[in-house]
Amino acid sequence: MHRSIQIRGIVFAAIAVILGAFGAHALKAVLPLDRLQVFETGVRYQIIHSIALIVLSLNLTKYEDATFASKWMHRAALFMTIGIVLFSGSLYIISTSSILPFSVGPWMGPITPIGGLFFIIGWTSWGMASYRG
Repeated sequence: MHRSIQIRGIVFAAIAVILGAFGAHALKAVLPLDRLQVFETGVRYQIIHSIALIVLSLNLTKYEDATFASKWMHRAALFMTIGIVLFSGSLYIISTSSILPFSVGPWMGPITPIGGLFFIIGWTSWGMASYRG
């Protein structure tokens, strides 16, 4: 199971690098600076949490016998994954909404802090695993 977490982290990291390059080159010409900064925030949080997933998967090998720690580390990985999709994904959509072929409703804005909450829960879950493991 920890291998799938590691692969997920690697895939998210690769996508973050691609999106970062896309933002620096292609979007720089079509987005205002404030929107580009929002996009870059999404990339930054995605790469940080992608690396966290990889490290988490490597730490899981130490805790495979510790049921409590393993359970909380798997939860942490799940929450961080959801956080990447909601937080970074919503920032990508919000920042590029002016060039997207569809309209983005006002419902997209509240998704970002929900994604941030999943990041917080993920880090807290990892902390529970470390503290009690």
